Amino acid sequence: DVQLQASGGGSVQNGGSLRLSCVAHGFRVDDSTLGWFRQAPGKEREGVSCLTISDGYTYYSDSVKGRFTISSDSAKNTVYLLMNNLKPEDTAVYYCALVHEISDSYCGMDFSGEGTLVTVSS
Repeated sequence: DVQLQASGGGSVQNGGSLRLSCVAHGFRVDDSTLGWFRQAPGKEREGVSCLTISDGYTYYSDSVKGRFTISSDSAKNTVYLLMNNLKPEDTAVYYCALVHEISDSYCGMDFSGEGTLVTVSS
């Protein structure tokens, strides 16, 4: 049974940091492309960052480049998203997902787990 368990959300002030974690169950992250997506109130879900673990290929949306870093830990079968210099516009529910397509300009979600809420106050 494939599951993705995201955690690490919370409330921070403008400029703060958070690290999201996503534990995969039922498959090995080493064999996958995984990513983080977010949905803010009243907006569509968007791709934030994705990673093909086998070769380290990454995608970052323009809005988070230089601030967010995606990484993985094979021993823990986990993918992380380190978010630095958070801004109020980063406020959203963040979802960890399996990815069906990744390129320099696009990351497409296939299957996601439950989200974790990130709130950034000004």
